[in-house]
Amino acid sequence: MLFPTLTFGLFFLITYAVVWGVGRANEWRKILLLLASWVFYGAWDWRFVALLILSAILNWGAAALISRTDEEFYPERRKVLLVAGVIANLCILGFFKYYDFFLEQLGVLLGQFGFGRDMPLLEIILPVGVSFFTFQGMSYLIDVSRRKVPPATLLDMTLLMSFFPHLVAGPIVRASDLIPQFKQTPKLERGMVAMGLLLIVWGLFKKAVVASELSVGLVDPIFFDPGAHTSLDLVIAAYGYAVQIYCDFSAYSDMAIGLAALLGYRFPYNFNQPYRARSLQDFWRRWHISLSSWLRDYLYISLGGSRGGVWKACRNILITMLLGGLWHGAKWTFLIWGGLHGLVQVIETLWRKARPQHWPHMPVPVAIFITFHIVTLGWIFFRAETFDGAIAFLGGIGRGDWGATVATPLALLLILFGMMIHFTPPQLAHNIAIRLRSVPALLLGLGTGVVILLIDAMRFEGVAPFIYYQF
Repeated sequence: MLFPTLTFGLFFLITYAVVWGVGRANEWRKILLLLASWVFYGAWDWRFVALLILSAILNWGAAALISRTDEEFYPERRKVLLVAGVIANLCILGFFKYYDFFLEQLGVLLGQFGFGRDMPLLEIILPVGVSFFTFQGMSYLIDVSRRKVPPATLLDMTLLMSFFPHLVAGPIVRASDLIPQFKQTPKLERGMVAMGLLLIVWGLFKKAVVASELSVGLVDPIFFDPGAHTSLDLVIAAYGYAVQIYCDFSAYSDMAIGLAALLGYRFPYNFNQPYRARSLQDFWRRWHISLSSWLRDYLYISLGGSRGGVWKACRNILITMLLGGLWHGAKWTFLIWGGLHGLVQVIETLWRKARPQHWPHMPVPVAIFITFHIVTLGWIFFRAETFDGAIAFLGGIGRGDWGATVATPLALLLILFGMMIHFTPPQLAHNIAIRLRSVPALLLGLGTGVVILLIDAMRFEGVAPFIYYQF
């Protein structure tokens, strides 16, 4: 069930009416939200609702055991329980996402030594959002072990992992952010409603008009066959994908935050103008913030962080980014993408240590320009279906064929407009929402409906699936 569809619109309107109709009965409210979330997930494939429930029970049970184990007298037992819980989550993720990939690579390796054989591939269907809800479960276990959050009830834990606004593509909302909100009956505040509607409409526009058209009309055809296009086409497609993935993913995050706000819950923001970053480390403080902060808090710091000197810090950065790349999918292109980001961050770290104090800093516009193009280079590997496809794409740019382009004026306009969207001042939406708070509810609802109809009229045939659905 895609957000920008009539089916989801009807689903949300019914959910909204039923949930707020139960008044202050918070437990019933959570049960209804949980059932609605399972309907939302089951619309894709009902079989995997059981996996979602099993994952929630597993993490609830493991956290309960950890919290009941006295750390003073049984520290090793507590650690064993945590490790077992994390491994169980990784087994779920690994089986569905990486089983066939690793067996294929093992088959290739054995073939190199003359032991080639048919591997028992299962062609497993990847559950939508499995990377998100398993990471959410692991962070909950670690936070309970670190005593950052108390163990949750089974209902709250299951709703945390199943809550439909963030279920299939994030943001990765932590237990410390959401479970305290579940414990209180939410209130429908005018400010939250105004901001929620604004984010939904804004996200719908970015996805349905900008991202989908760039995908179908420019990026997909050129990445499908880079050898049939000029170098100019390839460069434009690379820029187009940089705009597409930002508009696509930030649109989902905006809509998720807005939908949660209409239901009375607050999600953390997930993007902060990432293409204004002055370095790769700055980029990851701005891009997919819920994932980058997760990798920092639960992987990089657990590996030792910057403790132990600069070389260990560089090692931990590289490991973190490689695993972050692998998190996105079982393909070499994702590993290379993560490795590129990790390598550049290592270089940045070493340069900060080695740069003479009297040397001037790089001008901000130059730093932004260089960082953006490193990120765009990485997006080529991220988007390419295969490693050979990425190399063919880069080779095509290197040909230096700067002749005519297949990019339409509309595609070029959308790239430019997408970058303008990106550089919109962050406080603009907040300021508009403040003004909308005083608008009568009926008029606000009618206005939102009219804007949605206008966006529907502007968008092109169909809606491309959200990019992060595949993760």
